[in-house]
Amino acid sequence: MKSSAIVAFLVLASAAAGSAAETLSCPDLATAVQVGTCPSEAELKYTFNGYCSDNRRMYEQDTSVCTDYQAYRKLKNVAHWESADGAFSAYVSCDLAAATIKATAVSRIAAGKQGKISLLTCSYGDGISFSYRSRRQCTVAGEGDCAGHPAACRASCD
Repeated sequence: MKSSAIVAFLVLASAAAGSAAETLSCPDLATAVQVGTCPSEAELKYTFNGYCSDNRRMYEQDTSVCTDYQAYRKLKNVAHWESADGAFSAYVSCDLAAATIKATAVSRIAAGKQGKISLLTCSYGDGISFSYRSRRQCTVAGEGDCAGHPAACRASCD
């Protein structure tokens, strides 16, 4: 009898904990880590030839990336980065030095949807955007403009 009451209590406690709103703030890139490697120039050239010589590419609407190797390189020369806690992630250009990335401050936070997934996007300079994905509904606190005030880049996910 006591064990069934304990199990019921634990189930209710976990359900209550799962329904609490979660407050998130944009990560400080000084603590972000690169978790993927940058492709070598040889790998980029090899994949450019394979990707852009695929016959089905001829019938697609957007083939602009295959008209110039530099356009392809800009698109594909990226590495995977994560916030220190692993909640936010991004694909960042390998042409940017790690020190430059880590010194970049957040300027904006925005909430959106991608199908059934809520997407929080923290925008930084140099085209860097870290994203958080959740099945919960997320809303941005304030207007989302937090240039000069990184602590103002907050969102709540229910």
